[in-house]
Amino acid sequence: MAISFQRLEAALDKSVKLTLTCGVFQGVLQHVSAGRDLLLHSVKNLETGRSSPGVKVFYSQEIVNVELLDEPDSQKRIAVLSECTSAVEENKGADMGTAQGGLGNSPCVSLERQLRALNNMNSLPGKEEEEKVEYTVVNCFQEKFGPAVLHLKQQDVISVVGEGVNLCRNGKLSWLQMATKSHIFLFDIFLLGPQAFRNGLQTVLEDKNILKVMHDCRWISDCLFHQYNVLLDNVFDTQVADVLQFSVATGGFFPHCTCTLQECLMQHLKIPSKWKTLMKHEQQMALENPDMWFLRPFPASLFQVLALKAMYLLLLRSSLMDNFMADLTAVVHAYLNTSQNGSEDHLGSLKPTCMELPKELRELADIQKLRREKAVKEYRISEDGLLIRPVIELNERNPQKEETH
Repeated sequence: MAISFQRLEAALDKSVKLTLTCGVFQGVLQHVSAGRDLLLHSVKNLETGRSSPGVKVFYSQEIVNVELLDEPDSQKRIAVLSECTSAVEENKGADMGTAQGGLGNSPCVSLERQLRALNNMNSLPGKEEEEKVEYTVVNCFQEKFGPAVLHLKQQDVISVVGEGVNLCRNGKLSWLQMATKSHIFLFDIFLLGPQAFRNGLQTVLEDKNILKVMHDCRWISDCLFHQYNVLLDNVFDTQVADVLQFSVATGGFFPHCTCTLQECLMQHLKIPSKWKTLMKHEQQMALENPDMWFLRPFPASLFQVLALKAMYLLLLRSSLMDNFMADLTAVVHAYLNTSQNGSEDHLGSLKPTCMELPKELRELADIQKLRREKAVKEYRISEDGLLIRPVIELNERNPQKEETH
């Protein structure tokens, strides 16, 4: 029989048949998101007869019809799901509320193995244990959502990171991480739905007085605007800043490619090896299992990665700003040295109204020339005249060739 979306929550843990624009599937309903997307486990493609391991999400815009089936073995199917999600049982102590559900198109055995490995890395002993990353998971509107938004509205600078599948106007946003100097908030957009933006996040993201630090804001901006009607404003993009800093460091050359957030973090920051390893494996997992961001309950080890990205993004901006200011600081220092240690005759010959370019500033041109000559020797040049950046290994720091003065 056909079943309306209003009755879907009452059909949890029951077998349903989905008719999509692209096929017909059967499975056990595990969760109904705020956006009316459906999560099913023990999924079978009725047209091909093939079964999919793990859990799969079906987006509301693809669903033509939903039928409730009378399947007496639903409990048996639920037991199968519990085996597939055993790798995330360490999550019980995390702040997850009562959210249920999950998603994964890759075999659950592979994902389980990766999550266990990531969790083991998260518990490795070492000096890095002294550094604890604290975060707040916001997956419902009671208690934590209001105070989190209020705290964000009081900030001058915050970082914003998004995780999901194919982040753009046609993709799906699952997590939105936002960090300040003192707090890290992980907003579960998959569970909160569009109401999260209407209830305050849109105001924060559109506030002209709050600087949003992001990395390659094009994709998430496209997603936020077309899906949630959010028009981002006042953004500091660290990918753009990295390219401009590279140009300054090489005397005006530009690189042949941009860097990912992880690559920029390794390039500019001294990150403990434990955190570098976590982010490296998270990146690999996301490539192999892009739907892992929709796992519910969410693995605690991945929570760490979400929080780390938001935290380090703020530090990345500070590092890039320091690089930008290096030449300015050097010239100002030269100005002070001239006035404090220069001869009286030299100072007496200067008129307060003189607009001639001082020798301290003219030296910048010589510095840029030297940087350019050095860059030509150290980098290969593409046919377009761009410098070919070496591949950045995420398991070790590979400092960028940056001579600031």
